[in-house]
Amino acid sequence: MLAKTRAGKATLDGNREELFAMDFDPNQYLELVSTNRHVQALLAIAAGLIGAFLADLIITRVVRGLTSRTRTELDDQILAALHRPVFTTVALIGLGIALKLEAPESIELYTGDITRTLITLVWLGFFWKLSTILINWMVADERRFQLIQPATAPLFSITTKLVVLGVSAWFILQTWEQDVTAWLASAGILGLAVGLAAQDTLGNLFAGVSILADVPYKVGDYIVLDDGSRGEVTRIGLRSTRILTRDQIEVTIPNSIIAQSRIVNESGGPSPQRRLRIPIGVAYGSDIDEVERILKRVAAEDPLISREPEPRIHFVNFGDSSLDFEIRCWMDDPELRGRVVNSMNRAIYKNLNAAQIEIPFPKRDVYVKEWPGRGDGEGG
Repeated sequence: MLAKTRAGKATLDGNREELFAMDFDPNQYLELVSTNRHVQALLAIAAGLIGAFLADLIITRVVRGLTSRTRTELDDQILAALHRPVFTTVALIGLGIALKLEAPESIELYTGDITRTLITLVWLGFFWKLSTILINWMVADERRFQLIQPATAPLFSITTKLVVLGVSAWFILQTWEQDVTAWLASAGILGLAVGLAAQDTLGNLFAGVSILADVPYKVGDYIVLDDGSRGEVTRIGLRSTRILTRDQIEVTIPNSIIAQSRIVNESGGPSPQRRLRIPIGVAYGSDIDEVERILKRVAAEDPLISREPEPRIHFVNFGDSSLDFEIRCWMDDPELRGRVVNSMNRAIYKNLNAAQIEIPFPKRDVYVKEWPGRGDGEGG
């Protein structure tokens, strides 16, 4: 038994020496790779995976190191979304080459189309996510992108995604050599039908976009419409604008009507202050210097009146039965107009009455030419 073991060991050592004594011929391996499609397919898959890992390494190490130095998080989010499609694309290219080498002849003709279709779908997912990232970033920066706000973000998001979906579908149809003319014609007819059926809705929609782009007013402003309606803007939507009146009644106005109306924005201008004109008439013969002093004192003592610019008193007109003055003052918020007018009118009346300055009112003298029942021939 021991002799057999020694003989086997001697034989194994002899084979090992013979194996290492063989010359290494690289041509044999090259010939094996060039003639064996199975080996070529495996090498293509391996090359695709290695390339995918290298691309992933470049993105996660090199590019991310550069983006980490910027102040914005936008590039980091785009890079995170770009990681998967780049890796998958490189791997799919290697897999496509392997399938083309190894697949049966009936399938080999379609391997390239299948690979391009899969790559298109991968990048469709990337651009779909990219549109959401960009719109959210623009919504967060309302100063630079006034058109894209929380109210309009869904519209731009849907539109962008429809464009991405349409372009991807076009690429896929082109990959499979399909005629897109019929599809485009059908889409045009469908769009025309939808446009005719929803004229009012589309009119309000485009008017809402133009309002958000032109910014004639914003949420929180006090506006006055053509019909005299006045209120605070509480919401600007794609279809309508809502204002809250001083009676705490919410009024919804279609954007198409607002786009064709003359809008007075009381909160517009370089500052929220608004000038208020309060007319007052005094009787002829009144001391106009005393009237001006009283009106100045009333404006200066009112806590709702702004100190800067200071109130001014103007003698504006010789009326039919009064000397017409006007107090021109400023208030800090258009919302205070009703309270300011009320407090000023009360103070003006009390102070002029205390100074015995008459505030004229309309008077009518009636002359009776003849009493009823008294005609010619009657005594009297």
